[in-house]
Amino acid sequence: MKRNYKIGLVMKSLQADFFQVMKEGAIQYAAPLPFLDLVCVGTATQTEVMEQIDLMYSLIDRQVDAIVLVPIDSKALVQPVVEAARKGIPVINIDIRLDARLLEQAGVEVAFVGPDNFTAAYGVGKLLSKKLQVRDEVAIIEGLAVADNAQQRKKGFLRAIEEKGLQLVASEPADWETSKAAEVFQTLWTRHPDLKAVYCSNDAMALGVLGQMQQKGRYLPVVGFDNDAVMKEFLSTGKLVATVDIFSSQMAVRGIEFALDVLEGRAENRGEHSTAYSIIAC
Repeated sequence: MKRNYKIGLVMKSLQADFFQVMKEGAIQYAAPLPFLDLVCVGTATQTEVMEQIDLMYSLIDRQVDAIVLVPIDSKALVQPVVEAARKGIPVINIDIRLDARLLEQAGVEVAFVGPDNFTAAYGVGKLLSKKLQVRDEVAIIEGLAVADNAQQRKKGFLRAIEEKGLQLVASEPADWETSKAAEVFQTLWTRHPDLKAVYCSNDAMALGVLGQMQQKGRYLPVVGFDNDAVMKEFLSTGKLVATVDIFSSQMAVRGIEFALDVLEGRAENRGEHSTAYSIIAC
């Protein structure tokens, strides 16, 4: 390396298993590298947009060399990204894509490093659809509506649902949170007692849905997303049909590596750089 670098990794919901794994993987990667000072920060929950914006401006004020960002809100986080770019701090966007139109309007390019959420959700959704009959009633538990990955996962599920000829009777956001998913699902299951399956946009929400099923002593087929460790038991018993591993720690490392490549002049901060995913079935 030409010199030492300080890189900020901005995440969300550090209480969530997915981001705990991401943080630990990034720290392990950086630990043996004497030229890299990695600063890991994140919000407490999945919805603290203003808090995440403040974290971005704090890193800008600290004059870090680059930032690797998982945005909570694909639009709201564009402005601090633009401010960073104007101060010569490259931002590498990982996991949840920033709003391309707003970036273009600001004249700022950033690389995106992450999975194809649409294709992954479509794939796991097809596994669930195979267990159902035409016209069966199904529901989607969505992530945070302002996040691009939530939108892409919903679209992937919808394609699988439409191809099978299923009847979507509810599609409601639970903002990635277990407790909110439990509340949302309790209400919609009461409203739609003939429901046959549930497509969940992450495992944390699937956990809330399965908790409600456990209370009733009646399980419907469910799929999730993220391959959180807590879901292994549900996969092993077949209560969770499938989930998707998008390898959060590896994604963070790839983002950091890309930031170093940009700083060293080996890459330009632009383009889409796909990361791996794997469908894990029971």
